[in-house]
Amino acid sequence: MPIVILQLPEVKEIEAERPKKCLSCSGVTFQRWGGRVRKVHDPQIKEVVVYRYRCCTCKRTFRHNPAGISRAQQSERMKKLATISWSRGLSHRGVSLILTAFGIRLSHMSSWRDVQAEGEVIQRRLRWQPARMVGVDGAWLNGQGIMVAVDLGNGQLISVAQIDEKDTPALREWLFELKQKHGITAIVTDDLSTYRPLTEDLGLGHQVCQFHVRRWVGRARHQLAEKLPEEWLWVLEEIKHIMEDMPPDGAKRLLQLYQTLPGNLKQGQEWSPLDELRHLLIRLSESWQRYTTFFHDAAIPWTNNLSEQAIGRIKMRARTVRGYKTPSGMHNGLLVSAFCFS
Repeated sequence: MPIVILQLPEVKEIEAERPKKCLSCSGVTFQRWGGRVRKVHDPQIKEVVVYRYRCCTCKRTFRHNPAGISRAQQSERMKKLATISWSRGLSHRGVSLILTAFGIRLSHMSSWRDVQAEGEVIQRRLRWQPARMVGVDGAWLNGQGIMVAVDLGNGQLISVAQIDEKDTPALREWLFELKQKHGITAIVTDDLSTYRPLTEDLGLGHQVCQFHVRRWVGRARHQLAEKLPEEWLWVLEEIKHIMEDMPPDGAKRLLQLYQTLPGNLKQGQEWSPLDELRHLLIRLSESWQRYTTFFHDAAIPWTNNLSEQAIGRIKMRARTVRGYKTPSGMHNGLLVSAFCFS
């Protein structure tokens, strides 16, 4: 089930129910041992009554807070409200300023700590969540590379990491961790060549996003059409039809087209337009299985839209506020912003 954080918890002024067991010895019989009125930061209530109880078994005393109240001065509802306000585009100082208008004094550092705590809660919930098919994508954020992984079954973000998509060792370690913790069996990515050896090494299924493939193939066809000899333009039309129809024997047909062209690919020399066409055909033929994995497993989507949408939400958040100065701060902030906007 998706994690929901856009929900304010209940806060009580006084707890009518007695504690269930002792915090020290698990005893179940208590005496009320006094109480006091305590001021709290909350959008609806200003004071709560906190009782102390004495365990009849071990004779120790402990506080029994009302629902939604902890040892912190902020209520759980206040923490959640500050986190949600930050996630919607306010800076931490902006959150503090807005709450002041409602008679609530909250420092910007308290708002920052609330967001960090929520991010850590999300991380713990996601740590071992199963996800068979995962969309993986990378982007640059404030001069740093980030990677996101999205469960393609429910669209939920399961991981954000500070990794350059072209850093093969770091990317392999991250994918291995996803496989170990979440049990992933296949990933959907863009057409970056880094993923091919990694998926083979880790034993993962691999679907290349059809949107990316058709975009770059269309661009390559358009460029070649301007410089190829006229007698070979029909090959470009054949490539177009194959990419549109995605036939099961597409790899074979592309290889046959390659074999009809005169000559071979030249290594270490400048390529002619015909050489570029040969390269396009052999690249498509060799990667055909990765372009059509979704035909063999209905659970695998043919595009990576969910991952791209998650990155879009993260980038939108990063442009509007500060808060990504440290790796841990950035990671928690990204998780909170992604889940609040999802």
